[in-house]
Amino acid sequence: MPPKCIMIIAGEASGDMHGAKLAQAIKNHASDSFLFGIGGNAMQMEGVRLIVNARTLSVVGITEVFAKLLTIYRALATVKKALCSLKPDLLILIDFPDFNFHVAAFAKKLRIPILYYISPQIWAWRQNRVKKIKRLVDHMAVILPFEARFYHEHNVPVTFVGHPLLDRILPKLRPRASTTQSKEPVIGLLPGSREKEVSTLLPVMLEAAKLIKRRLPAARFVVSCSESIQDDLVMDIVSQNASTLEIEIIKGPVSEVFGRSRMLVAASGTVTLEAALYGIPMVIVYKVSPLSYWLGKRLIKVKHIGIVNLIVQKELLPELIQDNASPQTIADTVIAMISDQERLRQIEQELSSVRDLLGGAGASDRVARIALDLI
Repeated sequence: MPPKCIMIIAGEASGDMHGAKLAQAIKNHASDSFLFGIGGNAMQMEGVRLIVNARTLSVVGITEVFAKLLTIYRALATVKKALCSLKPDLLILIDFPDFNFHVAAFAKKLRIPILYYISPQIWAWRQNRVKKIKRLVDHMAVILPFEARFYHEHNVPVTFVGHPLLDRILPKLRPRASTTQSKEPVIGLLPGSREKEVSTLLPVMLEAAKLIKRRLPAARFVVSCSESIQDDLVMDIVSQNASTLEIEIIKGPVSEVFGRSRMLVAASGTVTLEAALYGIPMVIVYKVSPLSYWLGKRLIKVKHIGIVNLIVQKELLPELIQDNASPQTIADTVIAMISDQERLRQIEQELSSVRDLLGGAGASDRVARIALDLI
Protein backbone atom coordinates (compact mmCIF):
# COMPACT_ATOMS: atom_id res chain seq x y z
CA MET A 1 0.00 0.00 0.00
CA PRO A 2 1.53 3.39 -0.98
CA PRO A 3 2.20 5.99 1.75
CA LYS A 4 -0.72 8.26 2.65
CA CYS A 5 -0.48 12.01 2.03
CA ILE A 6 -2.71 13.97 4.41
CA MET A 7 -3.15 17.71 4.87
CA ILE A 8 -4.23 18.90 8.35
CA ILE A 9 -5.31 22.49 9.03
CA ALA A 10 -5.55 23.75 12.61
CA GLY A 11 -5.59 27.52 12.99
CA GLU A 12 -5.50 27.99 16.76
CA ALA A 13 -3.61 26.79 19.83
CA SER A 14 -6.25 24.27 20.91
CA GLY A 15 -6.53 22.95 17.36
CA ASP A 16 -2.75 22.56 17.22
CA MET A 17 -2.86 20.46 20.39
CA HIS A 18 -5.63 18.22 19.05
CA GLY A 19 -3.98 18.05 15.63
CA ALA A 20 -0.76 16.85 17.23
CA LYS A 21 -2.56 14.02 19.02
CA LEU A 22 -4.31 13.08 15.79
CA ALA A 23 -1.04 13.11 13.84
CA GLN A 24 0.47 10.78 16.43
CA ALA A 25 -2.52 8.42 16.13
CA ILE A 26 -2.37 8.41 12.32
CA LYS A 27 1.34 7.55 12.45
CA ASN A 28 0.55 4.69 14.83
CA HIS A 29 -1.71 3.16 12.17
CA ALA A 30 0.20 4.24 9.05
CA SER A 31 3.76 5.08 10.03
CA ASP A 32 4.87 6.07 6.53
CA SER A 33 2.16 8.75 6.14
CA PHE A 34 3.25 12.19 5.01
CA LEU A 35 1.44 14.86 7.04
CA PHE A 36 1.59 18.56 6.23
CA GLY A 37 -0.50 21.71 6.61
CA ILE A 38 -1.17 24.53 9.08
CA GLY A 39 -0.53 24.17 12.79
CA GLY A 40 1.82 25.14 15.59
CA ASN A 41 4.72 23.75 17.57
CA ALA A 42 2.80 20.73 18.88
CA MET A 43 1.91 19.48 15.39
CA GLN A 44 5.41 20.20 14.13
CA MET A 45 6.90 18.12 16.94
CA GLU A 46 4.69 15.20 15.85
CA GLY A 47 6.17 15.32 12.35
CA VAL A 48 3.64 17.52 10.54
CA ARG A 49 5.38 19.64 7.88
CA LEU A 50 4.11 23.20 8.40
CA ILE A 51 3.51 25.31 5.31
CA VAL A 52 2.01 28.12 7.46
CA ASN A 53 2.38 28.63 11.20
CA ALA A 54 -1.01 28.95 12.89
CA ARG A 55 0.26 31.72 15.17
CA THR A 56 0.11 34.18 12.26
CA LEU A 57 -3.60 33.54 11.66
CA SER A 58 -5.18 33.56 15.11
CA VAL A 59 -7.87 36.22 15.61
CA VAL A 60 -10.70 36.93 18.07
CA GLY A 61 -14.13 38.28 17.22
CA ILE A 62 -16.03 39.05 14.04
CA THR A 63 -14.59 42.47 13.20
CA GLU A 64 -11.01 41.81 14.39
CA VAL A 65 -10.36 39.54 11.38
CA PHE A 66 -10.05 42.60 9.11
CA ALA A 67 -6.66 43.50 10.63
CA LYS A 68 -5.22 40.18 9.41
CA LEU A 69 -6.94 39.88 6.04
CA LEU A 70 -3.73 40.11 4.01
CA THR A 71 -2.02 37.43 6.12
CA ILE A 72 -5.08 35.19 5.85
CA TYR A 73 -5.30 35.58 2.06
CA ARG A 74 -1.61 34.74 1.70
CA ALA A 75 -2.06 31.62 3.83
CA LEU A 76 -5.08 30.61 1.78
CA ALA A 77 -3.08 30.99 -1.43
CA THR A 78 -0.29 28.84 0.05
CA VAL A 79 -2.78 26.12 0.99
CA LYS A 80 -4.42 26.13 -2.45
CA LYS A 81 -1.05 25.84 -4.13
CA ALA A 82 -0.13 22.88 -1.91
CA LEU A 83 -3.45 21.16 -2.59
CA CYS A 84 -2.87 21.47 -6.34
CA SER A 85 0.74 20.34 -6.28
CA LEU A 86 0.55 17.52 -3.71
CA LYS A 87 -3.02 16.33 -4.27
CA PRO A 88 -3.33 14.81 -0.77
CA ASP A 89 -5.35 11.64 -0.22
CA LEU A 90 -7.33 13.39 2.50
CA LEU A 91 -7.90 16.86 3.94
CA ILE A 92 -8.54 17.08 7.70
CA LEU A 93 -9.97 20.37 8.93
CA ILE A 94 -9.89 21.20 12.65
CA ASP A 95 -12.41 23.87 13.72
CA PHE A 96 -11.29 27.36 12.38
CA PRO A 97 -14.39 27.57 10.14
CA ASP A 98 -14.11 30.87 8.29
CA PHE A 99 -10.73 29.84 6.86
CA ASN A 100 -11.46 26.14 6.55
CA PHE A 101 -14.71 26.54 4.64
CA HIS A 102 -12.75 28.31 1.87
CA VAL A 103 -10.21 25.49 1.85
CA ALA A 104 -12.97 22.86 1.77
CA ALA A 105 -14.66 24.48 -1.22
CA PHE A 106 -11.37 24.48 -3.15
CA ALA A 107 -10.49 20.90 -2.16
CA LYS A 108 -13.94 19.72 -3.18
CA LYS A 109 -13.28 20.89 -6.74
CA LEU A 110 -10.13 18.76 -6.71
CA ARG A 111 -12.20 15.77 -5.47
CA ILE A 112 -10.14 15.44 -2.30
CA PRO A 113 -12.06 13.70 0.55
CA ILE A 114 -12.67 15.97 3.54
CA LEU A 115 -12.90 15.03 7.22
CA TYR A 116 -13.93 17.80 9.62
CA TYR A 117 -12.70 17.16 13.15
CA ILE A 118 -14.02 19.38 15.97
CA SER A 119 -17.10 21.05 14.63
CA PRO A 120 -17.49 24.79 14.21
CA GLN A 121 -20.04 26.02 16.73
CA ILE A 122 -22.80 26.26 14.14
CA TRP A 123 -25.25 24.86 16.69
CA ALA A 124 -24.67 28.13 18.58
CA TRP A 125 -24.91 30.62 15.75
CA ARG A 126 -25.19 30.80 11.94
CA GLN A 127 -26.88 27.40 11.86
CA ASN A 128 -27.52 27.73 8.13
CA ARG A 129 -23.85 26.86 7.61
CA VAL A 130 -24.82 23.23 8.13
CA LYS A 131 -25.96 23.29 4.49
CA LYS A 132 -22.43 24.21 3.44
CA ILE A 133 -20.97 21.44 5.58
CA LYS A 134 -23.39 18.92 4.11
CA ARG A 135 -22.30 19.96 0.61
CA LEU A 136 -18.54 20.07 1.20
CA VAL A 137 -17.64 17.63 3.98
CA ASP A 138 -17.56 13.83 3.69
CA HIS A 139 -17.63 13.13 7.43
CA MET A 140 -17.88 15.07 10.69
CA ALA A 141 -15.99 13.83 13.77
CA VAL A 142 -17.50 15.69 16.73
CA ILE A 143 -16.35 15.91 20.34
CA LEU A 144 -19.51 16.95 22.19
CA PRO A 145 -22.55 14.66 22.45
CA PHE A 146 -25.14 17.30 21.51
CA GLU A 147 -23.22 18.06 18.30
CA ALA A 148 -23.87 14.53 17.00
CA ARG A 149 -27.59 14.99 17.53
CA PHE A 150 -27.50 18.28 15.62
CA TYR A 151 -25.79 16.74 12.57
CA HIS A 152 -28.00 13.65 12.62
CA GLU A 153 -31.02 15.93 12.44
CA HIS A 154 -29.54 17.53 9.32
CA ASN A 155 -28.55 14.21 7.69
CA VAL A 156 -24.81 14.90 7.78
CA PRO A 157 -22.52 11.85 8.21
CA VAL A 158 -21.21 12.17 11.76
CA THR A 159 -19.43 10.23 14.51
CA PHE A 160 -19.21 11.28 18.16
CA VAL A 161 -15.60 10.40 18.96
CA GLY A 162 -15.39 11.73 22.52
CA HIS A 163 -13.28 14.66 23.66
CA PRO A 164 -9.53 14.60 22.90
CA LEU A 165 -8.75 16.13 26.29
CA LEU A 166 -9.54 12.70 27.72
CA ASP A 167 -6.64 11.28 25.72
CA ARG A 168 -4.31 12.93 28.17
CA ILE A 169 -3.37 11.46 31.53
CA LEU A 170 -5.63 13.40 33.85
CA PRO A 171 -5.28 13.37 37.62
CA LYS A 172 -8.00 12.13 39.89
CA LEU A 173 -10.38 14.90 40.84
CA ARG A 174 -8.82 16.98 43.55
CA PRO A 175 -9.62 16.38 47.21
CA ARG A 176 -11.48 19.08 49.05
CA ALA A 177 -9.43 22.14 49.89
CA SER A 178 -7.64 22.16 53.20
CA THR A 179 -8.18 24.91 55.77
CA THR A 180 -4.83 26.41 54.75
CA GLN A 181 -5.85 26.55 51.09
CA SER A 182 -9.09 28.26 52.06
CA LYS A 183 -7.35 30.90 54.15
CA GLU A 184 -4.57 31.52 51.61
CA PRO A 185 -6.26 30.87 48.28
CA VAL A 186 -4.28 30.79 45.07
CA ILE A 187 -6.31 32.17 42.18
CA GLY A 188 -5.26 31.28 38.65
CA LEU A 189 -5.69 33.82 35.86
CA LEU A 190 -6.09 32.28 32.39
CA PRO A 191 -6.30 35.12 29.83
CA GLY A 192 -6.39 32.94 26.70
CA SER A 193 -4.15 31.52 24.00
CA ARG A 194 -4.37 34.34 21.46
CA GLU A 195 -2.59 37.69 21.63
CA LYS A 196 -5.77 39.72 21.22
CA GLU A 197 -7.45 37.80 24.05
CA VAL A 198 -4.48 38.31 26.36
CA SER A 199 -4.20 42.02 25.52
CA THR A 200 -7.91 42.50 26.18
CA LEU A 201 -8.54 40.24 29.16
CA LEU A 202 -5.34 40.14 31.21
CA PRO A 203 -5.40 43.85 32.22
CA VAL A 204 -9.02 43.41 33.40
CA MET A 205 -8.11 40.25 35.34
CA LEU A 206 -5.18 42.02 37.01
CA GLU A 207 -7.36 44.96 38.05
CA ALA A 208 -9.78 42.43 39.52
CA ALA A 209 -6.85 40.76 41.32
CA LYS A 210 -5.98 44.06 43.00
CA LEU A 211 -9.56 44.43 44.23
CA ILE A 212 -9.57 40.84 45.49
CA LYS A 213 -6.27 41.40 47.31
CA ARG A 214 -7.71 44.37 49.20
CA ARG A 215 -10.53 42.22 50.56
CA LEU A 216 -8.59 38.94 50.84
CA PRO A 217 -5.03 40.00 51.72
CA ALA A 218 -3.82 36.38 51.88
CA ALA A 219 -4.88 35.68 48.28
CA ARG A 220 -2.10 34.93 45.78
CA PHE A 221 -2.23 34.93 41.99
CA VAL A 222 -0.63 32.97 39.18
CA VAL A 223 -0.96 33.85 35.49
CA SER A 224 -0.92 31.20 32.77
CA CYS A 225 1.14 32.10 29.70
CA SER A 226 0.19 29.82 26.80
CA GLU A 227 2.90 28.35 24.57
CA SER A 228 1.35 30.34 21.71
CA ILE A 229 1.95 33.67 23.49
CA GLN A 230 5.24 35.56 23.67
CA ASP A 231 6.50 35.83 27.26
CA ASP A 232 7.23 39.55 26.82
CA LEU A 233 3.57 40.35 26.13
CA VAL A 234 2.40 38.85 29.42
CA MET A 235 5.30 40.29 31.43
CA ASP A 236 4.71 43.79 30.02
CA ILE A 237 0.99 43.68 30.84
CA VAL A 238 1.70 42.44 34.37
CA SER A 239 4.32 45.14 35.00
CA GLN A 240 2.02 47.88 33.68
CA ASN A 241 -1.13 46.78 35.48
CA ALA A 242 -0.10 44.93 38.64
CA SER A 243 3.29 46.19 39.77
CA THR A 244 2.03 46.33 43.37
CA LEU A 245 1.09 42.64 43.36
CA GLU A 246 3.32 39.59 43.55
CA ILE A 247 2.23 37.80 40.37
CA GLU A 248 3.83 34.56 39.28
CA ILE A 249 3.79 33.88 35.55
CA ILE A 250 3.74 30.21 34.57
CA LYS A 251 4.77 29.44 31.01
CA GLY A 252 3.78 26.20 29.32
CA PRO A 253 1.25 23.53 30.28
CA VAL A 254 -1.73 25.05 32.04
CA SER A 255 -1.99 21.93 34.21
CA GLU A 256 0.65 23.46 36.52
CA VAL A 257 -1.70 26.36 37.17
CA PHE A 258 -4.54 23.91 37.80
CA GLY A 259 -2.47 22.01 40.33
CA ARG A 260 -1.87 25.13 42.42
CA SER A 261 -5.15 27.03 42.15
CA ARG A 262 -8.17 26.96 44.46
CA MET A 263 -10.19 28.55 41.68
CA LEU A 264 -9.72 30.28 38.33
CA VAL A 265 -10.68 33.33 36.33
CA ALA A 266 -10.57 31.98 32.78
CA ALA A 267 -11.17 33.21 29.25
CA SER A 268 -14.01 31.30 27.63
CA GLY A 269 -12.65 28.46 25.51
CA THR A 270 -11.26 24.94 25.57
CA VAL A 271 -9.21 25.65 28.69
CA THR A 272 -12.40 25.96 30.75
CA LEU A 273 -13.34 22.41 29.85
CA GLU A 274 -9.84 21.21 30.69
CA ALA A 275 -10.09 22.93 34.07
CA ALA A 276 -13.48 21.31 34.63
CA LEU A 277 -11.94 17.88 34.03
CA TYR A 278 -9.49 18.71 36.82
CA GLY A 279 -12.47 19.64 39.02
CA ILE A 280 -11.56 23.31 39.52
CA PRO A 281 -14.28 25.93 40.08
CA MET A 282 -13.94 29.04 37.92
CA VAL A 283 -15.43 32.26 36.68
CA ILE A 284 -15.65 32.46 32.88
CA VAL A 285 -14.99 35.86 31.32
CA TYR A 286 -14.91 37.21 27.79
CA LYS A 287 -14.71 40.48 25.87
CA VAL A 288 -14.64 41.32 22.16
CA SER A 289 -15.03 44.56 20.23
CA PRO A 290 -18.38 46.36 20.71
CA LEU A 291 -19.39 45.64 17.11
CA SER A 292 -18.50 41.93 17.40
CA TYR A 293 -20.54 41.73 20.60
CA TRP A 294 -23.51 43.54 19.02
CA LEU A 295 -23.47 41.17 16.07
CA GLY A 296 -22.92 38.11 18.25
CA LYS A 297 -25.89 38.87 20.51
CA ARG A 298 -28.15 38.85 17.48
CA LEU A 299 -26.74 35.66 15.99
CA ILE A 300 -26.05 33.36 18.95
CA LYS A 301 -28.76 30.77 19.54
CA VAL A 302 -27.64 29.23 22.86
CA LYS A 303 -28.15 30.36 26.46
CA HIS A 304 -24.53 29.96 27.57
CA ILE A 305 -21.08 30.55 26.06
CA GLY A 306 -19.11 28.32 28.44
CA ILE A 307 -18.55 24.81 27.09
CA VAL A 308 -19.06 23.28 30.53
CA ASN A 309 -22.37 25.08 31.01
CA LEU A 310 -23.50 23.91 27.57
CA ILE A 311 -22.65 20.32 28.43
CA VAL A 312 -24.46 20.32 31.79
CA GLN A 313 -27.26 22.48 30.31
CA LYS A 314 -27.26 25.14 33.04
CA GLU A 315 -25.05 27.92 34.38
CA LEU A 316 -22.95 25.90 36.77
CA LEU A 317 -20.03 28.31 36.34
CA PRO A 318 -20.62 32.10 36.36
CA GLU A 319 -20.27 33.76 32.94
CA LEU A 320 -19.22 37.42 32.84
CA ILE A 321 -19.41 38.72 29.30
CA GLN A 322 -18.50 42.11 27.80
CA ASP A 323 -19.56 44.94 30.19
CA ASN A 324 -20.17 42.37 32.96
CA ALA A 325 -16.53 41.34 32.66
CA SER A 326 -15.44 44.37 34.66
CA PRO A 327 -12.77 44.24 37.38
CA GLN A 328 -15.35 44.97 40.10
CA THR A 329 -17.82 42.33 38.95
CA ILE A 330 -15.09 39.72 38.53
CA ALA A 331 -13.72 40.49 42.00
CA ASP A 332 -17.17 40.39 43.61
CA THR A 333 -17.96 37.06 41.93
CA VAL A 334 -14.65 35.46 42.92
CA ILE A 335 -14.92 36.61 46.54
CA ALA A 336 -18.52 35.40 46.81
CA MET A 337 -17.50 31.96 45.54
CA ILE A 338 -14.28 31.57 47.47
CA SER A 339 -15.98 32.67 50.70
CA ASP A 340 -18.63 29.98 50.30
CA GLN A 341 -16.83 26.66 50.75
CA GLU A 342 -20.05 24.68 50.48
CA ARG A 343 -20.78 26.24 47.07
CA LEU A 344 -17.26 25.41 45.88
CA ARG A 345 -17.62 21.80 46.98
CA GLN A 346 -20.96 21.54 45.20
CA ILE A 347 -19.43 22.90 41.97
CA GLU A 348 -16.53 20.45 42.27
CA GLN A 349 -18.95 17.58 42.72
CA GLU A 350 -20.97 18.57 39.65
CA LEU A 351 -17.82 19.02 37.58
CA SER A 352 -16.98 15.38 38.25
CA SER A 353 -19.95 14.38 36.07
CA VAL A 354 -18.62 16.23 33.02
CA ARG A 355 -16.07 13.52 32.31
CA ASP A 356 -18.78 10.87 32.04
CA LEU A 357 -20.74 12.98 29.55
CA LEU A 358 -17.73 13.28 27.23
CA GLY A 359 -17.22 9.56 26.56
CA GLY A 360 -14.03 7.67 27.23
CA ALA A 361 -10.45 8.26 26.17
CA GLY A 362 -9.32 7.40 22.65
CA ALA A 363 -10.80 10.23 20.56
CA SER A 364 -7.64 10.74 18.53
CA ASP A 365 -7.40 7.07 17.68
CA ARG A 366 -11.05 6.94 16.63
CA VAL A 367 -10.56 9.95 14.34
CA ALA A 368 -7.42 8.40 12.86
CA ARG A 369 -9.38 5.26 11.96
CA ILE A 370 -12.13 7.34 10.34
CA ALA A 371 -9.49 9.27 8.40
CA LEU A 372 -7.78 6.20 7.03
CA ASP A 373 -11.14 4.63 6.15
CA LEU A 374 -11.99 7.71 4.08
CA ILE A 375 -8.87 7.35 1.93
